[in-house]
Amino acid sequence: MKVAGFDIGGANTDLAIIDFEDGEIKEIKTDFEYLPMWCENDRLGVTLVDLIEKICPIDEIDAVGISMTAELVDAFETKTEGVRDIAATCEKLFDVPVGYIGLSGVLSLEELINNPIDVAAANWKATSQIVAEIEKDCIFVDTGSTTTDIIPIKNGEECAKGRTDFERSATGELVYTGTLRTNLTSFVDSIPINGKEYAVASELFASTADVYNVLGLIKDEDFVCATCDGAGKSKEDSARRISRVVCADLDILSMDNIIEMCHHIHNMQVKQIAKGLKQVSERENLDKVVVTGLGKDILCAEAAKLLNLDVKSMGDYYTDEECVVAPAIGTALMMKNSIL
Repeated sequence: MKVAGFDIGGANTDLAIIDFEDGEIKEIKTDFEYLPMWCENDRLGVTLVDLIEKICPIDEIDAVGISMTAELVDAFETKTEGVRDIAATCEKLFDVPVGYIGLSGVLSLEELINNPIDVAAANWKATSQIVAEIEKDCIFVDTGSTTTDIIPIKNGEECAKGRTDFERSATGELVYTGTLRTNLTSFVDSIPINGKEYAVASELFASTADVYNVLGLIKDEDFVCATCDGAGKSKEDSARRISRVVCADLDILSMDNIIEMCHHIHNMQVKQIAKGLKQVSERENLDKVVVTGLGKDILCAEAAKLLNLDVKSMGDYYTDEECVVAPAIGTALMMKNSIL
């Protein structure tokens, strides 16, 4: 049995196809594509089919699971509209059973239509299924390209205080910061350079992808998002964008200055995640952390270490490629369990 799990995000659509044999995982294959849903949501159907076809013929798929966060993009007036629109696209594509990850489990199309908010941004529910197999009592921290989920797990069950993204933003369980797409000035007010403190310009000049590109903490193939100026993705391109954050350029600042800036920005983002993690850790009395996502090593693990928490990596159990699409894997697993 082959089950496809999609995690349809605002910027990236992730896919995991799990081949099951006698109920056990035989093989996992993954892929993803940058798809800015706020302006190209009409390409979703083509993208889903293309992603599957890169891995195997679509007629070999026995079931499809869908989780999503793209309902929040401003192509849709409301989350309800977004959820239903995405589901309508998926229903047209597949002739096999399709299920949607919700806070209450795997939902049918009819259940989704009746309660669309249950499906909105519920992909963390899928990831928690995987993490609970690694550590029964822990906090899983998943930093992707855009956001960080911080979800407590006790006795193998997630016990988040917030259910929707709106609610989780008040509980420390959602920190809207990520490895690639985050505007630097959303969490940095000033930057030290050569012993002086420089206020930042509140413009979208550079993103976190530029910082980790300069520091060599992401690979070229990880830099999948668009750049803020539409220019290239070389280290010099990134450095030029970062220089603008303090109203400078590369005639004014050296590469050593840029690297100094990047280390400070990295530290500030780690502290931002640590703030949410501390809130959840103290409230739930949990001191073990399992990290995953593109930022698992450079952000999640560093935030946990800053708080002196014990850290395990999903990377010790899954490949880095699988960790990046963890919600898609969890979605496929939940879908498989729902049809047995």
